[in-house]
Amino acid sequence: MKREALIKKWLDHNLTTEEQNAFEQLEDYTELIKADKALQGFKAPTFSVDQTYQNLKPNLKPESAKSNSWLKPLLKIAAILAIGFSVYYYTSNLDTEIGTDIAQQTTIELPDTSTVDLNANSTVTFNKNKWSDTREVNLQGEGFFKVAKGQKFDVITADGIVSVLGTQFNVKQRESYFEATCYEGLVAVTHNKKTITLKPGHTFQIIDGKQLENEKENILQPQWLNGESSFKSVPLKHVITEFENQYNQTINATNIDTSRLFTGSFTHNNLDLALKSVTIPLNLSYSKSGTSILLKRE
Repeated sequence: MKREALIKKWLDHNLTTEEQNAFEQLEDYTELIKADKALQGFKAPTFSVDQTYQNLKPNLKPESAKSNSWLKPLLKIAAILAIGFSVYYYTSNLDTEIGTDIAQQTTIELPDTSTVDLNANSTVTFNKNKWSDTREVNLQGEGFFKVAKGQKFDVITADGIVSVLGTQFNVKQRESYFEATCYEGLVAVTHNKKTITLKPGHTFQIIDGKQLENEKENILQPQWLNGESSFKSVPLKHVITEFENQYNQTINATNIDTSRLFTGSFTHNNLDLALKSVTIPLNLSYSKSGTSILLKRE
């Protein structure tokens, strides 16, 4: 049997006993076996050996028959190895992304048993394969974190980074609104290259580019976990945004001053009660049409 056919059958794991003996007598037998062992740690998708060689063949320089018989099987092995590396690299760098829709909340368990309760219209992204080296979560929206003890844990948002070591905290990042509140342990918040440390009950808040001062509050967790959104001196436009995250409604406030500050809360499970909770303190009224709500001045 010709060398090329013999090596092809070896690559296909289809040698008879007689052919195996002939294969072991090849002058390049040792090099072929070494190359084969290098592939043992990789798992590549199913593909055609012949097709892979044919795809590579046009790019090869013509050589002697003996040289070609040596080159072809090595190119096949190289193709397998390259695919194996590609699959390994892709899977090890693949991120996990979990999100919620409007009016939806969910609890996510991270690879180290840390958990995050995700508020409506929010997304977290993390890498399971890199977790043992880097505990890092990207957040868009709002999440309440309970972090297992271990190395540094980072929550990365578009407006800042929240870093902790074994604690409970809430992070909210929406358009022109960034807020971090510590409920247990210590939280380090980095914003515009400056870092401050929060103790339990303290909040760091940036709204419309301005840092706000907040008094300490002795609560154990954010109100939204109990089905209620609460605000303290927050511009109405941000209250409206959160309202739309909790209800499948669009609010029209064209004729309303949405920079007015609102202090109060609204429930997540009763639309009319929620609307009254927001409009009455601001001397506003509203009308509904399908999934649209129009705010009006009294």
